[in-house]
Amino acid sequence: MSVIFRKGLDARQDVADALARDYHSQLVDEIKAAGFRARSGRLTVHLAREFGFCYGVDRAVDYAYQTRHKFPSRTVYLTGEIIHNPHVNARLRAAGLRFLTDAGESIDRLGPDDVVILPAFGVAVADLERLEQRGCILVDTTCGSVLNVWKNVRQYAQDGFTALIHGKVHHEETRATASQALRFPNGTFLIILDGQEAELVCTYIRRRGDRAAFLARFAAAASPGFDPDRDLARIGLANQTTMLMSESLAIGDMVRRAMIDRYGERDLAHHYVAFDTICSATQDRQDAVEQLLATHPFDLMLVIGGYNSSNTRNLARICARRARTYHIADASCLVSPAELRHQPIDAPVTFQMPAQARRYSELTVTGWLPAAGPLSVGLTAGASTPDNIVGQVIERLEEFTKS
Repeated sequence: MSVIFRKGLDARQDVADALARDYHSQLVDEIKAAGFRARSGRLTVHLAREFGFCYGVDRAVDYAYQTRHKFPSRTVYLTGEIIHNPHVNARLRAAGLRFLTDAGESIDRLGPDDVVILPAFGVAVADLERLEQRGCILVDTTCGSVLNVWKNVRQYAQDGFTALIHGKVHHEETRATASQALRFPNGTFLIILDGQEAELVCTYIRRRGDRAAFLARFAAAASPGFDPDRDLARIGLANQTTMLMSESLAIGDMVRRAMIDRYGERDLAHHYVAFDTICSATQDRQDAVEQLLATHPFDLMLVIGGYNSSNTRNLARICARRARTYHIADASCLVSPAELRHQPIDAPVTFQMPAQARRYSELTVTGWLPAAGPLSVGLTAGASTPDNIVGQVIERLEEFTKS
């Protein structure tokens, strides 16, 4: 039987200095204290009021450091990336943590002496059961916002509703969330990426349609034995916590209207239910960047974070509507005043590929930085981006714009 730590390991103070050394930025603290704005020569940098590490990410990283400190002589594993930031995951590798997603690693090789950290995204029910069967010591860093979604998905399954999950089908969080429906014998789920896929679902609800074509389209995104004629009759809406809130709300409204068209408004509650499951930290960062864009004109926006970070990519999508925007991983992407590497806003992402291969979608642009005159740059960062990475980007900007 596994021992599971869910509230830390009583070593927070012991690792505080290491966390500050690895992720803190004095420059970022100074800019926040100065009203989230910094001037240096011709450059003015405006920070969003909310950016970077959220509570859930901070907690997960803290628990990982506590685990290494608490079990210095044991092998410590992560089921996969603890968060979607390459620098944080590289730090953990350097501390000796091993990743079960790496070649040659396997849950089946673990035993009671091994320690396994569950990431902020959570893990699928089947994987958790396998780990418990191996008797490993488990440290659970699953974010509270994710746990809240799981609770609703389990309730949907218990009440006979299909969980319609707005998310990315290969994302670790979405797969873990979907697995919660399967805790119940008749639990079902369907994962949809965007409004276009939601419209396919709504069309089927209204007049059914080509069952074979529907099943083929969602073959990798539906629960085993999914039957759209049966399982789309009652739907409970859920979402990956880092999706764009406006898109999740729009999808909910689409499904609600389709249910009314099919079954009538009087019977709506029997066929459709939804709860607000957008992470508050995700929403705070989206709201903050919207506010920043509404109050300042920018020559360009920089969005900093892992290329496979869903919340970072959504911040970049918001910014791109209003300003010239580049999603960068770190300061090294600012190659020179003439050259910048970035990930295109809508580039595809594969979440299970090796971290070192994730620069595959980068493009290089030239002429990104005006050579003269006042320069106004807006800056935000995803919830898995530490302050030191933000600080390094600002320092590189200051270096490039010295008079």
